[in-house]
Amino acid sequence: MPFFTQSATFSDLWPTTRGHIVDVIENGKYSHGRKVLELESALAAYTGAAHVVGVNSGTDALVLLLRACGLAPGDEVVVPAFSFIASASSVVPAGGRPVFADIEPDGYGLDPDAVAAVAGPRTRFVMPAHLFHQPADLTGLLAVARRLGLTLVEDSAEAIGMRHDGVHAGLLGAGGVLSFFPTKTLGALGDAGAVITNDPEVAETVSALRHHGRFGPTIDNFPGIATTTGLVGVNSKMDDVQAAVLLAKLGRLDADIRRRAELADRYARGLTGVPGVRKLPSVLPRRASVRGVFYVYVIEVDRRDELAAHLAAHGVGTETYYPVPLHLQPCFADLGHRPGDFPNAEAACRRTLALPLYPDLAVDDVDRVCDVIRSFQTGGHA
Repeated sequence: MPFFTQSATFSDLWPTTRGHIVDVIENGKYSHGRKVLELESALAAYTGAAHVVGVNSGTDALVLLLRACGLAPGDEVVVPAFSFIASASSVVPAGGRPVFADIEPDGYGLDPDAVAAVAGPRTRFVMPAHLFHQPADLTGLLAVARRLGLTLVEDSAEAIGMRHDGVHAGLLGAGGVLSFFPTKTLGALGDAGAVITNDPEVAETVSALRHHGRFGPTIDNFPGIATTTGLVGVNSKMDDVQAAVLLAKLGRLDADIRRRAELADRYARGLTGVPGVRKLPSVLPRRASVRGVFYVYVIEVDRRDELAAHLAAHGVGTETYYPVPLHLQPCFADLGHRPGDFPNAEAACRRTLALPLYPDLAVDDVDRVCDVIRSFQTGGHA
């Protein structure tokens, strides 16, 4: 079975999707048009954000959010050593310098105490990433940010549907982002992303930056060719075709989230007590009410790479999240980090393995994956 597919979901949604796409074609505006506005409004209603700004990708969303929040050249941004590369690489084109900190060993989120330990006189921002199935410790991180005078922005690219005390992830600080990469909980058929924020100035600046820095009146009351270029921006407009796909899928998002939770529970029952499985995912008790969402199902195992090969030999696709910690990536060699600097992040990189988890997956498929893992750990054959 593949690590991810949405063929059945897309087949079911094709009549609704087709209607949205026909609307785009008949309107004649294929990028940055009315369908994008419609999606932004629907996402604002879903997340509770005062403002949603659609862009070309989740990575662009991070870059533009940091710029809109006032990141100045040379400002430091504390980011986790364990995350997707964009959590750190986005800081550089925004003009800043990433500073790595370790993660909590159980939740994979940025450790508030580690943030306090690495923050220095040039540190201006802290940017946790909400990974896999739950938000980082936002209570602790907000307390550190207030104490040190830092702006908190959230890499909530994986976190649609996640909430902290009823507030959607991405809206606890100055703003957050969403990624609609096809494998995400709400995925497009290509790249797309969004910035979410309750700050009107941040939203206005991101809206300008995504369209070459243009402010001012627009054509036909939707984003077109604005009259004033007030900032040096980029071309990060969202395609209306991707917005059409996302609008069709947004209507079943909560059902998909429930299905993901059911499959995760099936995995938990099938893998509990299996030798060599060091850790199964769970939503950690926090100082706040947390609603988790299973974007991927990540376990920690001994002999991770051997297990991945064993699963592949039995037709089961997996992904490694993430094989190299960010502080040891070659592109950040100039920061001078060495193995052992962030032990929790490095341990996670050695042990974590993501198993198939998506609404099209059948319960029998989950049972099959569990059987193959059990056969590897016990030395038998599935």
